[in-house]
Amino acid sequence: MEKQKQIHIFDKQAARYDRRKEGTEQNRWRQLLVSQAKGEVLELAVGAGANFPFYPPGVKVTAADFSGAMLEKARRSAQRHGIQASFVTADIEELNFPDHAFDTIVSTLSFCSYDHPLQVLNKVKRWCKPNGQILLMEHGISSNPAVSALQKALNPLLHRVYGCHYTRDMLELIRESGLEMVKVESYWLNMVHLIWARPRQVQPPDQEASS
Repeated sequence: MEKQKQIHIFDKQAARYDRRKEGTEQNRWRQLLVSQAKGEVLELAVGAGANFPFYPPGVKVTAADFSGAMLEKARRSAQRHGIQASFVTADIEELNFPDHAFDTIVSTLSFCSYDHPLQVLNKVKRWCKPNGQILLMEHGISSNPAVSALQKALNPLLHRVYGCHYTRDMLELIRESGLEMVKVESYWLNMVHLIWARPRQVQPPDQEASS
């Protein structure tokens, strides 16, 4: 999908995202992940700021999104919840930060919208500090054959309407990126994954081999 058209779709949805009330389960998932953020935080595709109620005190959030309308809602959410945040209007796929700039990187339900999700994961790996953490809540293809067949059939229409892909294998993408998955919880017939990850730890060379 052409990028400006995709931005327009999300701009139009900003008010609905801001008003919508998620279910208890979705709020619990956000709480599980986002409450563990620490230090300098980067949130990708922040949307209307649905995660802001769950950040712990003391974090500093850099919130990025390509939709100016979404960011306006996110600013208000940050103010309501007392979050120290700065906002960047940018296409995540074109965004650049210095290597090792963030203690925590958060993404919730954003990797469905990127044209090149593996490239974004590779950026995340660079931007995260070596001892940092990457907290993801992402959706994708179900492990249930009947459900996955329906997802594949509906994906072209849903992508045109909502700007999201519904058939991505997020766990496989993360494996391909080289990130280390510390913990994974999967729900809804494996359509939704909570993922605690980090840059893969480089093992020090064996003492004997280096001598």
